[in-house]
Amino acid sequence: MDPDGLTGVRSVTRPGLTGTVSPPVRTAVPLLLSALLLATCASPKPPSRPTSPVDGRADERQEVPVDAGTETSVDAGAADAGLESPPPAPLPDALSQGIPGPGELKRLDFRGGEPRLPIRLMEGRREATFSPRGRMRMRFGGPEDKVLDAAAGTRWTVRVTQAEAAVLSARVQLSEHRFADKEGLAAAQEEWKARGLAVRTHVLGAVYGIAGKVIDNRRTLLLVDETLTPEEAAARQAELLRTFGVRTTLFEEAKTPGRGILEVRDESGAVVGLAQDRLDTETPDGAGFDVRQVEFGVGYDFHGFEDRTFRGSLQFAVDRAGLLAVVNVVPLEDLLKGLVPAEIFSRAHSEALKAQAVTARGEVLAKVGIKHLADPYLLCSEQHCAVYRGRTGEAASTTAAVEATRGEALFSAEGRLVDSVYSAVCGGHTEDNDIVWGGPPDPSLRGRPDILAPVASGPSPSRLAAWLATSEVGAACRLSSFAQPSKFRWEKRFTAAQVDALVARLGVGRVQAMELTERGVSGRARVLTLSGDKGATQVRGELNIRRLFGMLNSSMALVDAERDAEGRPTHWLFRGGGWGHGVGMCQTGAIGRAEAGHRYQDILRHYFNGAEVAPIY
Repeated sequence: MDPDGLTGVRSVTRPGLTGTVSPPVRTAVPLLLSALLLATCASPKPPSRPTSPVDGRADERQEVPVDAGTETSVDAGAADAGLESPPPAPLPDALSQGIPGPGELKRLDFRGGEPRLPIRLMEGRREATFSPRGRMRMRFGGPEDKVLDAAAGTRWTVRVTQAEAAVLSARVQLSEHRFADKEGLAAAQEEWKARGLAVRTHVLGAVYGIAGKVIDNRRTLLLVDETLTPEEAAARQAELLRTFGVRTTLFEEAKTPGRGILEVRDESGAVVGLAQDRLDTETPDGAGFDVRQVEFGVGYDFHGFEDRTFRGSLQFAVDRAGLLAVVNVVPLEDLLKGLVPAEIFSRAHSEALKAQAVTARGEVLAKVGIKHLADPYLLCSEQHCAVYRGRTGEAASTTAAVEATRGEALFSAEGRLVDSVYSAVCGGHTEDNDIVWGGPPDPSLRGRPDILAPVASGPSPSRLAAWLATSEVGAACRLSSFAQPSKFRWEKRFTAAQVDALVARLGVGRVQAMELTERGVSGRARVLTLSGDKGATQVRGELNIRRLFGMLNSSMALVDAERDAEGRPTHWLFRGGGWGHGVGMCQTGAIGRAEAGHRYQDILRHYFNGAEVAPIY
């Protein structure tokens, strides 16, 4: 904690900066940290466009406050260069320019006719340095709500002081279900009740309408009915893994948010103002910002720092650790310009890039209000949500694809947003959603052969060995110019000792037999049965199986033992196909289809059964 706090009023009259800042007291309204999804609109509604031939309705935007979640229990410096003199005239009122008011970091905002989303660029920092690329307005959070205007090119540093970390509560999450999966949820409740656990349900997400389309990303979590600290919940997870062989996740919420004073310094090092918990900045002309030393790849071998440029506005807030979070509030279309190049090769065929832009748009909307419930933002810019580098990561080809598909997403025949998921390489056949993630079958997410030439039938578990032994399949992801043979078909070999170490926490001892079962139409397995000299257990879930072995490329695999003369395993060999879960669009296959002359709408119809592309704004 930094003791350097200021009190009183500090008037600022240096070149390039206008305004008066009064440091707020520590009784400011805290950040809104519940999982809130809100379609707000502060500006007048724009004129309606003509009726769409797809949705059959004129442009309609509903301003719908959404419940954060419901639960039920079940028993059981002024810079030397670039400053303007004399000082610039005051900018228009911040709210009219689209700066959200205090406490709105956890909102989905429709100012300007498209969603604006708060995306975390980095967190866990003591300070961050940035420069506006145009004239800037800064709003200091707190009771006084002071505003300062500054010139383009000035350099500023925000530092967190006198901070307090958030107080978090945690519960163990046992499973997740689509909102409509009442039967599956009830079965899971009964299963855990029979095991002696009291459980609770919690509904996340929202349902709202845009232009006659229904956006519904609600889902129901099944939680152990115990409110714990994160440390206690982690210990409970380990206990459940030992007892039942089930991997669980943590569901965290903030009982009280992180708080602190944000100290703003100019390039000379002088403090020009203090903000309580939050600072908003924007460039009304849309010029955006340069942010120094943005941290990326935390926890990965490519971890590093990079100066980056971003569209939209910047917000600085106190994160859950009592440190600084830097948040980019950006229109969805601008977000996609910096996101799509990280999801697909920017040199790929333009129709494949358009298909990726449409699916990415739907995926972003599907994640809002679902993740980062204990954080002062909706989504992050890393693999956990979607890799996003701002303008720094943009490419002309992918920007053109985003602009060509502006506002388009996939909708089912019933008019509901399709969960437009995708993976890198399907291996020649996509998979059913219920095999990979459980829950009820989604008509739009049915596994199907990804073969460009006509074939009699796709793979099946009974013919999986022959399927995996055949690398000359006419699959779109194999024929693509961006094909990756080592991902289309692959092998991974472990020693017996390595496998025993990987599964040690399951308590089966030295593994004697392994079998992948309950396969879907592509051959992907959702159950692994392990038998050892101390017992047997099952690992359920496609991702859980892959994670157990250090992230196998996919669960479309066979596993065989190599044994010594006495029949004891010496090695285990996985032979598989594909890279990723295999549900929805095969990205490499989409490129192959585009290269074969398919339009992006046709590519998406192929991968998302019965779905059609339609505009949502």
